[in-house]
Amino acid sequence: MIRKVVYSIFLAIIVLSLVLFFAAFPFGKNKMTVGKYYIDHGVQQTGAANIVTSVVLDYRGFDTLGEVSVLFAAAAGVGVLLHMIGERRERKVKVPPNFVVRVGSRIVFPFILLFGVYIFVHGHLTPGGGFQGGSIIASGFLLLYLAYPNYKLKRGGLAAIEGLAGLTFVTLGLYGLLTPKVSFLYNFLPMGVFNTLVSAGILPIIYVAIGFKVASEFAGIIDDMICDVMCRGGEK
Repeated sequence: MIRKVVYSIFLAIIVLSLVLFFAAFPFGKNKMTVGKYYIDHGVQQTGAANIVTSVVLDYRGFDTLGEVSVLFAAAAGVGVLLHMIGERRERKVKVPPNFVVRVGSRIVFPFILLFGVYIFVHGHLTPGGGFQGGSIIASGFLLLYLAYPNYKLKRGGLAAIEGLAGLTFVTLGLYGLLTPKVSFLYNFLPMGVFNTLVSAGILPIIYVAIGFKVASEFAGIIDDMICDVMCRGGEK
């Protein structure tokens, strides 16, 4: 009996909370207050033609730092779990890649890298950015693995790129705390000429750093997972 009363009170509280919440927002009322501020002031305050870039790298820079940290944790976790299974061996290939895949990868790979760099360098002007460009670059390395199963990445170089990119992002963010604005990722560089490559202050630099960081982390994950499947898969 007491349990039913407690459940009833708890349910009544939930219903009352929902009623009060929806009553505060009458049907048909325009609730886009934060988004409207970004649209009205984003270009002037950040200098970026792409409003999404303004939001991701300026207004909610702490969230982006969290996303980069989550990606780093995921890459580290995959590496630790796969390396706990056993030592690396020579990759076993049952069916070698054909001539078209090998030759085609050599032709396409440089263009994939170029396109990925273009995406994150122009992230403040057009749709795209560091995460998208870095993913494209990582897909180029996946193509190399498909064409050359025994291809091996230089993990030392990947670690150096990843560390330098992460350090650049954090350093720019912390420097903003030392400015009179006392704001993480404060855009302290000149805005430049609007809608040109050299504009939006530090935002293009941040996207370049994120692009290299994402590319190196995803490439490392691909290397770990492919090695796990091809080196140890035949032993199961």
